[in-house]
Parts: sequence; C-alpha cells; structure tokens
Amino acid sequence: MSNLRSVSLRFQMAHRGRYGTTTPMAADNNSVRSVSSEDVSYAGVRGQCCVKAANPAYKRGRRLQLMQMLVLPFIPILALIIQTAITLHEIIIYRQEVSDIEAQVTIATDLGKVVTQMQLERSEVAFFIFTNGSTLRSGLDHRFALTNQALSNMSTWPPVKVPETENSTVLLDNKSTFLNRLNDFRSNVSDSSILEVLHWYTSVNAALLDHLTNQIKETDNSGVWRYLISFKNLLRSIENIGISMVYGINYFARGELHNSSYIHYVRHEALGNDLLNSSLNYVPSLRQLYRDLTTRMDDYGNIRTRKEEILSNSRRNKSHEIAKIYFDNMASYVDELRKLQSVLRAKIRDYVNSNLLDASHKEAYGIAILVLVLLVSPIIIVLVRNAVATIQMYSANLAQKAKELKKEKRISDTLLFQMLPPSVAQQLKQTQQVPAEFYASVTVYFSDIVGFTEIAAISTPLEVVTFLNSIYKMFDARIECYDVYKVETIGDSYMVASGLPVKNGEVKGTGDKHVTEIATMALDLLAGSVMFKIPHRPNERLQIRSGVHTGPVVAGIVGTKMPRYCLFGDTVNTASRMESTGEALRIHISAEVKHALDAVGGFRTEHRGLVDVKGKGLMDTYWLACKDGGITRSADFDVPALFDDDQPMFIRRLREEYYI
Repeated sequence: MSNLRSVSLRFQMAHRGRYGTTTPMAADNNSVRSVSSEDVSYAGVRGQCCVKAANPAYKRGRRLQLMQMLVLPFIPILALIIQTAITLHEIIIYRQEVSDIEAQVTIATDLGKVVTQMQLERSEVAFFIFTNGSTLRSGLDHRFALTNQALSNMSTWPPVKVPETENSTVLLDNKSTFLNRLNDFRSNVSDSSILEVLHWYTSVNAALLDHLTNQIKETDNSGVWRYLISFKNLLRSIENIGISMVYGINYFARGELHNSSYIHYVRHEALGNDLLNSSLNYVPSLRQLYRDLTTRMDDYGNIRTRKEEILSNSRRNKSHEIAKIYFDNMASYVDELRKLQSVLRAKIRDYVNSNLLDASHKEAYGIAILVLVLLVSPIIIVLVRNAVATIQMYSANLAQKAKELKKEKRISDTLLFQMLPPSVAQQLKQTQQVPAEFYASVTVYFSDIVGFTEIAAISTPLEVVTFLNSIYKMFDARIECYDVYKVETIGDSYMVASGLPVKNGEVKGTGDKHVTEIATMALDLLAGSVMFKIPHRPNERLQIRSGVHTGPVVAGIVGTKMPRYCLFGDTVNTASRMESTGEALRIHISAEVKHALDAVGGFRTEHRGLVDVKGKGLMDTYWLACKDGGITRSADFDVPALFDDDQPMFIRRLREEYYI
C-alpha cells in the first residue's frame, strides 16, 4: 500500500482532474487536428533531390538559380539583338533596293535620251523624205551625230528587234551591232519610203520603250513607283506625239491623208494626249508646270489650229512652208515636253537620293544600336551575376539561421508537447486560447506501486529515482502503441486517459474505442510489470494496482505560468477510487467499463461484488481478467535493462535531435 502522502497526492490529482491525450488514430470533425512543427519542418524530405536542386542553401541549387537569373535577362537582350539585327537586315535590303532603283533610273534616263534622239532623227528623216530632200531644214549629219553620241553614253544595251524586211525582224543584242544596222539604214534613207522610215524608227523606239517598261515593272518601292510610271508614260506620250507629227507633216506636204494614215494619226494623237494626262495625274506637281508651258508657248494656239485641220482631213494645196512651220511648232512643243521630262527625272533622282540618305542614316543607327547592345549586354550579365552572388550569399546565411531556428523550434515544440497534447498545443499557439469542452464519454486509468513506501524507505534517493525512471520508461514505451495519453506521474502514481481532446473512432458502432484502448493497455502494463525487476533489489518483483472508469468530463487549459490541459468531473475521482480500492496485480473496473467492454466484445471480466467507495457509497465492480486471443506482444517486451541510460526519454530525444 502507498503511504498517506501518496494517497493524498493521488486524491488531490483526481479532484483537480489534470489530463491530456496523444494524437488519436481517428479525428473527429469538431476537434483540432494535431500537427507538429517537426512534421512541417521535414515535409520536404521526401523530395530531397528536388529540394537541393531548388534550394539556394545547396551548391547545386545556387548554380541552378544563378543560371536562371543569367538566362532571365539574357532572353530580352537576345531578343533585342535579334530584333536589331533583323531591322538592320531589312534596312540593308531596303538600301539595296533603292540603289537598284537608282541604277534603273540611270539606265532609264540614258535609254530615254536615246529614244529622244531617235524620235528627233525620225522627224528629221521624215521631213527630208516629205520635202524630197528640201534644204529648208539643216542637214541630217548633225542629227545623226547627236544620236550616235547618245548611244555611246549608254552603259548597257538591251536586246532590240529591228525590221529586216517587210515581214521579218532581227535581234540585235549589243550596241555596236545596232549602230552598224542604223548606219546601213541611214545610208539608204533616200531610197526609202515614208512608211518604211516610220516603221523602222517606230519599231526601234517601241523595243526600247518596252525594255524601259520592264525595268520599271521590276521595281517594288512604294515611294518612287509613281514617278517612274509617270516618267514612262511621258516618254510614250512623246513617242506617240512624234509619230502623229510625222503624219501631220505628211498632210501638209501632200495635201491630204489617206484613210489608213488618217486612222494612224488619230490613234497616236489620242494615245499621246491620254498618256500625257496619265503622267500628270501620277505626279500632280507637273500639272502646273504643264500649264505654264502652254501659257509660255506663243505658237501653242497655232498647234491646236493645225491639229484641228489635220483632224478634219480636208483636201488642201501642198505647202512645204506650212509643213516646215508645223514641224517647227511641234518640235518646240515636244522640246517643252522633254523639259518637263527633265524636271521629272530630277524629281526621281532627288527622291532616290533622299531615300538613299534616309537608308544610310537608318543603317548607321541600326549598326550603332547593335554595337551598343553588344557592348552593354556583357556588362548587364556581369552585374546580374554579381547581384545574384550577393543574394545567394545572404540567402545561404539566412538558410543556415533558419535551420538553426528550426532546430530550436523543434526543441521548444517537443518540450511543449510533453506538457500538453499536440493538438491542444497547436491551437494554443495559434489562437492563444483553448475553450473548455464537454466530452460525453472518456476512459481514465490510474495505477500505483504496491509497497512503494517500504521500498523508498530502505533505498537511497538515487536508487528511488532510478527505479521510478526504469518503470516509467517501460510504461511510456508500451503506451505508445495505443490511442492514449499519459497525463503525468505523481510519486508512484501513473495516470493515463483516452477519448480526448480528439474523440476516438467507433468500434462496432458503439463509439467506445477509448474503453478498449485503455483496457488493452492496462493488460499490457500489468503483463510488463510482472516481468519487471527492481534494479537495486533484483530478487523482488514489481506489483502494481490498477483502476479504470469511464464517463463524462469537462476539459480545458488551466494556468498561464505552466499551463496544463485539465480534466474535471466525477469520472476522474471514480477512476482514482477504483485504483485505491483495488488489489495488487489486478485491474479494478467499474460497472460502466464492464458494460462498454461487453458491448464491444473480446474481453473477459470477473464479478467482484459491491465495494464501499468513499464519497460514492456501495458500487458494483469487476476485475478485468484478460482479452480473447491475448495481447499481440511479448510479456518481456520493452522491459529496460538494469544499466540502461537513466535519463528521461524526452531529454535524450531532444539531445539526439539537436545534434542531427
């Protein structure tokens, strides 16, 4: 039997009702879920490789982060370099296109000069034939020389088809061959008819103008194409006006035009006017110049009058003088149109030069930007690398401090969980308060050591502490296998409870799992105590007395200095009375526990009879005998050896965790 002090302490503890639980196997929805900070700290251990790859505290993580931080600014820099390079490439292509246009305009200008000279030569030769070699106009040699000079200025020569016979042509693919054929035709001009002369020169000019048209069609620049088309139309307009002028000379020199000649005159005159209007429409600034041209010409009214006479085609007397006047007037008009052509050519050249200058500036800007980006990019990358290295150094230090803080937090949490149930401790840390809660059914277990007073009286203090530490280590190891919580020990008294703060799951629909857990645990502790040897008295065996009761309680946190999770109610007092009125090596249970075990099944009990319980009167009680099938563990399991470390288990665990 325990001494009076032990009994007094046990009864005080029963009346105070201090109590806590371990984390249960099944949680109720209304209860707080138990999560320790240690679980949170080691949440990433399963993916340790991924943690090392992403954590800057590790060398591999720092390298990966550095690579990411270097790639991140490199992407926009690379995009800027590519964009600048593409823009520069487009500028170079644009500059090449403008240069090609300049070359085409140069070729077109030289070709236009040749066409102009061929047109003038055609007019002179036609006038010579119409007037039967009249000397009213200057000789043809000077005109032929001017044409030859224009041909010599040509840098390239397009293939040209010229008439060989009345129904055949020959292709002349170089300038010298064309000049030889032209000289042959000139030498026989006296023996040629006006139609032959007109056909030959018109065919040559048509071939040259077709080549000019093809050259202009190849251009694809949106700014200069209007000027080029206007230039082409103006050339063709002068060509058609020149052909119509030949028929006009024929009219005044012969007195009338035959039907076919008249039709040709009307067609070429209409084409010339239409092409001239089209040219002025493409470049509106030329229209005012054309008005000034017609206003400035004194003979423009005579030209309109002569055109009306030709269009009427009335028979009249032959007159070389009128033919010469008409020729001179038309030649002056065509010369004015050629001045307009020169102005247009100058506009084209200015526009092309402006585009070339703009392309050169863009090219220079593009090269400057590209060089600047290439120079600045390494500097940016170096600065980013240095910044990342600095951040990584600080993050490594921070990670080390966080690791140390985590260790200290685990230590403090472990100490806190020794004082309070984990779920209650977590709720207390989060909300600073845990409201009291009523539990309809909880099972409480008490045990003490029979003869502890006599053993303590003949033992040294160290032997007593070693003895209690050994027995409690065995008890603590065994109750870890059950859904129970060790409340505390006072002297030789050992208190355990089940069913709160997290309610147990149901067993066969009874909802009394806490009863079976405490009953199985009580049998296990009794079996272990039988095999336990007192360290300093090996010939004596340990004897314990146990008591169990189940019923309603109210639980909550009490105190602020050393807060405890306390249990209040008659259930705690009755469980303590079951232990104090019990017998050695027996488990004394109340009728409520017996009925709950019968409802579950699998446990054997023995009827003790009525027992006079202080404060309760007569109570019908029972002995818990055994469990069907026995408990699934060896009777001497977890019995500590005599020379085991006598340090408390939680202190040793704290030290092991601290040095990990």
